[in-house]
Amino acid sequence: MIHRASSEALKSLATGFPIVSVTGPRQSGKTTLVRATFPEVPYVSLEDPDTLELATTDPRGFLHLYRDGLVIDEAQRSPKLFSYLQTLSDEAPRPGRFILTGSQQFGLLSGISQSLAGRVGMLQLLPFSVAELNAATVMLPELDQLLFQGLYPPLYDRLVSPVQWHSSYVMTYVERDLRQLLNVRDLASFQQFLRMCAARVGQLLNLSSLAADCGITHNTARSWLSILEASYIVFLLPPHFRNYGKRLVRSPKLYFYDSGLASWLLNVQDAAHLAVHPQRGGLFECLIAGELLKARFNKALPSNLYFWRNNKGDEIDLVIDRGEELIPVEIKSGRTLNTDFFRGLERWRVLSSTDSEGYLVYGGDVESRNRSTVIIPWQRAGTTPGIAG
Repeated sequence: MIHRASSEALKSLATGFPIVSVTGPRQSGKTTLVRATFPEVPYVSLEDPDTLELATTDPRGFLHLYRDGLVIDEAQRSPKLFSYLQTLSDEAPRPGRFILTGSQQFGLLSGISQSLAGRVGMLQLLPFSVAELNAATVMLPELDQLLFQGLYPPLYDRLVSPVQWHSSYVMTYVERDLRQLLNVRDLASFQQFLRMCAARVGQLLNLSSLAADCGITHNTARSWLSILEASYIVFLLPPHFRNYGKRLVRSPKLYFYDSGLASWLLNVQDAAHLAVHPQRGGLFECLIAGELLKARFNKALPSNLYFWRNNKGDEIDLVIDRGEELIPVEIKSGRTLNTDFFRGLERWRVLSSTDSEGYLVYGGDVESRNRSTVIIPWQRAGTTPGIAG
């Protein structure tokens, strides 16, 4: 089994909170993580109909069976449990007594905020990181194959093609989760919406344009996008608002948590097709932004990632906010360095009137330096101290 970097943070949370919650997309390894970290704690899944019925109809009796501790998988399926968990944790606030997992932020986080605020330590688990695969001495695919394949755990422990797996994933999980949260009558329109989101990966979000292209209303597009965010399919990268004398763009940029899923939605057939695909650069940005997010989430820390762009077209792909320090990061998918890669960082230094160190993450394999820019190969983005964690 591949060791998950978040296991240390999970153990730490379990020493300080009576309840620990692990959220993340389906098939990201949440169940495997919690069962490996707490092998002595009883485990139940609310995906099981009989277990769900007992937890829903008799929550007090259900929890009495496991009063010494329990791992509850897909806990959001029984909202009634949260109030009873609050009572039990207040009566006997033993650290790490209950471990909750969930793949939908709406249900789980809503229950936590209403009943369990201040009692829960939160961890977000995304699919494998490149750093985790490297640490486990798993042979990494070539870059284009990795972008095409993605980093969901089943693709690294089963003999299944990425196209087959992603197709089944969308049908069995994404669409099912949507039906649980929204009354979607026209599934074809939602499928088109998913694909149009993938076509805009790495671009500024324009909801009106997205809705028009899908033949749906602006409000429907906003609602569906919120569901994709809650299910850990997409995330919106916010702009940083520090003004360096120019008017700033205030729309977020749209990214997928996993480049492989976005590739499938773009109908990419194989790595060779991806190598010449017009969205290769956007998918590479997904990979790198995802690696930096995982470095934060695996330490139970929130995202500190932004982008910066003004109305003159000056842009920095990622800005890492460290409080008093802003770290600019440019992302370029090319394997060969050229002067164009550095122009954004040079413009940033002029506008910010600083000579601060910046980073360039690119598709090559050699780490080097160009004046005030540290050049990082894509494989090391999630482990480079200056930008990761």
